[in-house]
Amino acid sequence: MKTAISLPDPLFRSADGLARRLGMSRSRLFATAVAEFIAKHRTDKVTERLNEVYSAAPSKMDLRLTRAQKRVSTPGEW
Repeated sequence: MKTAISLPDPLFRSADGLARRLGMSRSRLFATAVAEFIAKHRTDKVTERLNEVYSAAPSKMDLRLTRAQKRVSTPGEW
């Protein structure tokens, strides 16, 4: 799909230069940048949802498990 966007001149020049250095068209550069931006925000949304789910559940460890971990680990082993 073709689209028209407005960019500040310095951003356009930087994008144009980067596309040339990478050996790709400006269209490909912009499409790649938008795809990466969307993927980043999709990941943020997943993390946000997981945080919501896990914040609602109690996160206390079983007392027996906590004691067992203390017995088998000693400070400074790492």
